[in-house]
Amino acid sequence: MREEEDYTEEENEELYEHHRIEADAGQKPLRVDKFLQNLLKNTSRNKIQQSAAAGNIRVNEQIVKSNYKVKAGDIVQVVLSYPPREVELVPQNIPLNILYQDQDVIVVHKEPGMVVHPGYGNHDGTMVNALLYHFQNLPGLNKERPGLVHRLDRDTSGIMVIAANERSMAHLANQFFERSTERTYHALVWGNVEEEEGTITGNIGRSPKNRKIYQVYEGDEFGKHAVTHYKVVERLGYVTLVECKLETGRTHQIRVHMKHIGHTLFNDKEYGGDKILKGTTFTKYKQFVENCFSICPRQALHAKTLGFEHPTTGERLSFNSQLPEDMQSLVDKWRNYSHYQSKD
Repeated sequence: MREEEDYTEEENEELYEHHRIEADAGQKPLRVDKFLQNLLKNTSRNKIQQSAAAGNIRVNEQIVKSNYKVKAGDIVQVVLSYPPREVELVPQNIPLNILYQDQDVIVVHKEPGMVVHPGYGNHDGTMVNALLYHFQNLPGLNKERPGLVHRLDRDTSGIMVIAANERSMAHLANQFFERSTERTYHALVWGNVEEEEGTITGNIGRSPKNRKIYQVYEGDEFGKHAVTHYKVVERLGYVTLVECKLETGRTHQIRVHMKHIGHTLFNDKEYGGDKILKGTTFTKYKQFVENCFSICPRQALHAKTLGFEHPTTGERLSFNSQLPEDMQSLVDKWRNYSHYQSKD
């Protein structure tokens, strides 16, 4: 029996567990839900059946129901939500900006600086702690990451969808896995982006020199395949406002891809964007940029839109949000500066 597992739980990546199992030559016919239950530790048959109901189990590339009989040589693939863990979570009365909710999904606008779920150095005060308080009657909230099917970096603002039940979680996780969601971001980047629009393709993996950041690897030998489409929204002299559309959802994808083409996100401390990368060396300009850093003390990145299929109705839902105050003020300040410079 051969199994390959792709479990991602990095920032800005899908939160799912993808198993690929090849039934060995001696495999006797067995229901696929039972087959998977025997192999996947700490995974209930009910959870596997939920995945089957959401169309997340495939055998030989074909979607199957939970009663399908696995045979020798079959290639079985299943997408599950992240594995449950024993962890104590404390509900906290933290305000959430809820854009939409029903019995299946909750759409929120995450504020910059909010950590999505507890982790090293962030044991509480997270979105998960807030979810536990505001939606304490939702099923499955004893897990470490209730309802999460994707994430945003702590300092990235914008729209997220939360699954309100196990079936919705399986359905949404599959949409992220199949890349059928639509996600666009607005980013302020250093430099005047030459092309009006373009596509960045390059495998992304951890940097061998600094495990906290990522980089683009040439070729396919290292990292994970990543594709970002971008277009210019507004040129502001030494910086450019761009829209990025994700085809994949790798850790720090926009931050890494834009740096790769020479346009690091403004004030992105981990990737060097908190230094003056473009412009003059005059004292007044330096003071202007430092004031801009103070206005938006984070990477200038906002998850502006999110579109997905409703897990129950099948309706296509789409949500759009305005830039948060800090990033809007930053853009306005650069716009005024650019206008002033063009008159000189």
